[in-house]
Amino acid sequence: MAEVNKQTTSTGFGDDNRKRKADDSAQMQTDSERPYLPPIAAAAEQQRPGGKKRTLDVRKVPIPPNRLTPLKEAWQKLFEPIVKQLKLEIRFNAKKKQVELRVGKATTDIGALQKGVDFVTAFTYGFDIDDALALVRLDELFLETFQVEDVKQTLKGDHLGRAIGRISGTGGRTKYTVENVTKTRIVVADKKIHILGSFQNIQVARRTICALILGSPPAKVYGNMRNAAARMGERF
Repeated sequence: MAEVNKQTTSTGFGDDNRKRKADDSAQMQTDSERPYLPPIAAAAEQQRPGGKKRTLDVRKVPIPPNRLTPLKEAWQKLFEPIVKQLKLEIRFNAKKKQVELRVGKATTDIGALQKGVDFVTAFTYGFDIDDALALVRLDELFLETFQVEDVKQTLKGDHLGRAIGRISGTGGRTKYTVENVTKTRIVVADKKIHILGSFQNIQVARRTICALILGSPPAKVYGNMRNAAARMGERF
């Protein structure tokens, strides 16, 4: 009987409460011993465990030959927002014909390097530098590029030229209308089409351009585009 009583008392509810308290105290102790990790800094001048300095992040943007002269003329407007706002380091490599950007010691934003690359890339695509500057100031703007032949691969010769002409319209009216309604910026460079804007606006503009390439009448395309833009306005 004494042995039975010992077993029943040792397996009572009180022992379980003591075990739970011990487990909670051990968990609190491990939480207090957990090391504090500081947030990741954008500047890459940090020491590695081996004592070596980490190499700086460098991004290179190639400049096509037809954009070298505009780059020299607009270099002042190009590097000022990159240096003053994004706190990046920039230079033009004349031998390799490319713009090189890297993170500096004063850089605080971890996404500044990608913004700078997008800004320079938009300028090389042919966008106005004031329009491309929106990529630095706003976070929800993107670039999208596609070719006319991606929409319809059988376009060749005069048919391809007519498809590109339908995108621009007489005196560029069609392109300006699409830009104003969808609140985007469009550059037609030979077979390539570049679109700058927010994600949803880019989708509307791309659908409109694809319809024009496939041969839809401009009046029908304008109606569908305005309806899509109105639905987006009501949604927001």
